[in-house]
Amino acid sequence: MFGNLQGWHLIVVLVVILLLFGAPKLPGLAKSLGQSMRIFRGEVKQMKEENAPAAEPVVPTPAQSTQAPATAEPTTDPAGDATKPGS
Repeated sequence: MFGNLQGWHLIVVLVVILLLFGAPKLPGLAKSLGQSMRIFRGEVKQMKEENAPAAEPVVPTPAQSTQAPATAEPTTDPAGDATKPGS
């Protein structure tokens, strides 16, 4: 639709806008347009966040247990000799 517009077309459009709205009203018009776009983007972002699927909770498997494995410390037998568990 707008694929064949050239640079001079843009200049003509800007001149027509300047004639319609006048120079004093253009800064207010641009500010209003910018605020509207900012509000629109914020609403679109909020809608995307609301529609996003909730993350599934992570359930640890026995191999991914949060508890650290018990470390085997040497024990002392009644004779006073240090032995390793299981020996």
